[in-house]
Amino acid sequence: MTTIIPQQQYLETARHRTAYLEVGPADGPLFIFVHGWPELGIVWRAQLEYFAAAGWRCIAPDMRGYGNSSVPPKVADYALREAVADLVELHDALGGAPAMWAGHDWGAPVVWAMASHHVNRCRGVINLNVPYFPASFDLESVVPLVDRVLYPVDHYPLGQWDYIQFYAENAAQAAHDFDVDVAAFIANLYRSGSHEVVGQPAFTATVRQRSGWFGPADHAPKMARDPAILSAEDFDTLVTALEANGFTGPDNWYLNAEANRVYAQEAPNGGQLTLPVLFLHAAWDIVVDTVNSPLAEPMRAACNDLTEVTFNAGHWLAQERRDEVNAAIAQWLLHKHLK
Repeated sequence: MTTIIPQQQYLETARHRTAYLEVGPADGPLFIFVHGWPELGIVWRAQLEYFAAAGWRCIAPDMRGYGNSSVPPKVADYALREAVADLVELHDALGGAPAMWAGHDWGAPVVWAMASHHVNRCRGVINLNVPYFPASFDLESVVPLVDRVLYPVDHYPLGQWDYIQFYAENAAQAAHDFDVDVAAFIANLYRSGSHEVVGQPAFTATVRQRSGWFGPADHAPKMARDPAILSAEDFDTLVTALEANGFTGPDNWYLNAEANRVYAQEAPNGGQLTLPVLFLHAAWDIVVDTVNSPLAEPMRAACNDLTEVTFNAGHWLAQERRDEVNAAIAQWLLHKHLK
């Protein structure tokens, strides 16, 4: 009998503690959902409930630095190699049968790496918003793909990716400014998308010019939660977890460009993917703009069996278009005979 209430579980190994949600039949095929920055496994609630009801054994870990999982102290602890190793351990503990993997934001590079380094663990992969960069998801890969009509190089040298360089240069300040008022920051960040922002420079393009995300202020302005993205319960869960652990760990995910590039070079076949891949674009995500810029071209060249679906939504695609996303994934799984 399938329950649609995700249950909190834990895996303790010699190197890491992973907290994860589990829902669905214990003998169902594995479907593992990997969150990004700054999220928790619970942000996949709509997908967990939907696919558990369809017979999948659904798993959503809190990644390292988040929730009740380990929060290691070093920047190097947040390299993709370590995150993938966490999921390899989790996958083994869950039986190790080939799984469906889905990722969003920083969860997407983890899932791409799982596909490129551990294809035997994958039935197929699904990623939202962040496309595949075989050479690594870093400034070296993304800045050459910036839309220079929208972001002239003399004013926006790094385009919409300026915020990543700010983290590299001001890691302590970045974490501090998010930590001052976590509830306000999450309320500001988790907003529904809008077509009105398309064609305008992203706020992330001028973080260094403003000397921080919030300019002269050291904290996010007060704002009400967007109920279309997060329920009151999930908002409170996310805020409480981020208040407990702080943003240093989550921000460290951005600070391992060199190590991540070395890791990417170790992938077999130059990182070329032959397994089934579904990529979901968000047309109103002006930071990870895969619709109006060439940002997705490396993915198209590196995936032999790629399906793409575009939604009118912002960055929080799985929440903003939950029913449509679930339907698109279900249709793809059926078409590819992946269950």
